[in-house]
Amino acid sequence: MVRLITDSSADLEPKEYEQLNITCIPLSVFFGEKEYQENVNLSKDQFYDLLASGEYPKTSQPAPQLLLDLFEDAKAAGDEALYISISGAISGTYQTACATKEMVDCEDCHVLDSKNATGGLRVILDYAAKLRDEGKTAKEIIAGVQSIQNKIVLYACMDTLEYLYRGGRISQTVYKLGTLAQVKPIIRVTEEGAIEVPAKAMGMRKGMDYLCKRVEAQKPSKEHNFYAMYTGERSNGVALAEKFRAMGYDIPDEKIINVGAAIGSHVGPNACGMVYVAE
Repeated sequence: MVRLITDSSADLEPKEYEQLNITCIPLSVFFGEKEYQENVNLSKDQFYDLLASGEYPKTSQPAPQLLLDLFEDAKAAGDEALYISISGAISGTYQTACATKEMVDCEDCHVLDSKNATGGLRVILDYAAKLRDEGKTAKEIIAGVQSIQNKIVLYACMDTLEYLYRGGRISQTVYKLGTLAQVKPIIRVTEEGAIEVPAKAMGMRKGMDYLCKRVEAQKPSKEHNFYAMYTGERSNGVALAEKFRAMGYDIPDEKIINVGAAIGSHVGPNACGMVYVAE
C-alpha cells in the first residue's frame, strides 16, 4: 500500500482529501502574532475575511515533526509513503521534507517536488491517487507524475497589485501607476515551479481573454481534470469557467476551486485562473 501525503497548498477541501485518501499536513498562516493552520482552524473563507481586515499575512512551512511521524508510522506498518510537496521554488517545504526523510532512514518513504502549487498540485494529486488505486508502487507513481509535470499549464489574472507591493515584489511607483491604470498582472507557474509575470492586461475582462487565448494555444488533455480557480470572490471564477464552457470545455461547479493562503497571500482576493494538463 502507498500512503499519499501532501500539504495544504494543494487547496483541496478537507472532505476532498478524505475522498482521495490523501493525508494533508497544514501550512501555518500568521496574521500579526496569531498563528492559524489551514483546514484546522482556518478555512479559505476565514482567510479572505482576515485578509480584508487589512493585515498582511505570512505563511510558514509545516512543522517537520508532522511528516516525520507519518513516515515513521508508514515504516512501522510496512507501507510505502509518498509526500508530494508545494514547489521547492516557492517554499522551503520540499527541502525540509528531504531532510526529514533522511532522518527516517526508510527506502519506502519518498519525497517528490510537485514544482507546482494550488490547482497544479491538485491535478498532480488527482493523478497520483488514480495510479495508487490502480495498484502502482510509489516509484511508479513518481514516474507517472513526472511524465505530466512539464505539461501542467497554470495561469491566473490578479485583480490588484497591492499584495505584490506589500510582499516587496514591485516598487511603490509601479504599484501606484499600475493601480491608476487598472493593470491586472498575469502570472503563471513555470516548468521549474517558479512564479513569473509573462503579461499584463488592462482590466479583468481583457485578463480573462488572455487566459482563454492560452487555452487555445495549449489545449487541455481530456485525460486529466481542468479546473477554474478564484481567490475569495467566486464570481470571477464562475465567469471564467463560463468562457471555457463556451469554448467547449466541461467545467462543472465542483471544478471551480478557491485558492488558499499559500498563493492567496501573494496574489490577494478577486483573482481568477485555470490549470490543466496540456495535450
